[in-house]
Amino acid sequence: GPDQWYKNYPVAKGHHQSPIEINNKDVHYDRSLLPWFASYDPGAAKTILNNGKTCRVVFDDSFDRSVLRGGPLTGAYRLRQLHLHWGSSDDHGSEHVVNGVRYAGELHLLHWNPKYSNYLDAVRRTDGVAVLAIFLQVGKTPKPEMKRILEEINAIKTK
Repeated sequence: GPDQWYKNYPVAKGHHQSPIEINNKDVHYDRSLLPWFASYDPGAAKTILNNGKTCRVVFDDSFDRSVLRGGPLTGAYRLRQLHLHWGSSDDHGSEHVVNGVRYAGELHLLHWNPKYSNYLDAVRRTDGVAVLAIFLQVGKTPKPEMKRILEEINAIKTK
């Protein structure tokens, strides 16, 4: 389980591990960081699956087709997969917490640094992986960005 990950991935033994409680009073804006830029090609999605714990979409990451850059990142990081966290109620589903509040869900977009030969090599490096987390709230009308995923959820096969 997660408490043993550090044995194969030493970087996982650090102090900034998931889940993280974010407190606004501890957050400081760094003006030196570049703006975030994401360029995602929906046609790069290869598979959508349900592994019994989450819905996961795997992308073609063989070249810079869908990338994230900016912030503290040096260069473009390739989108490998996205997955969702959700719970049984609207206030208990997100992995992370902001000012003591949990959200209905959380979307994680996992990217890797292509300066390494492959994803498995990248996860062993401190600058190898970047995960963008987006908190999700329940609303009456789905956001256009989520529409495709929501349409496909009912058709997902369990692994």
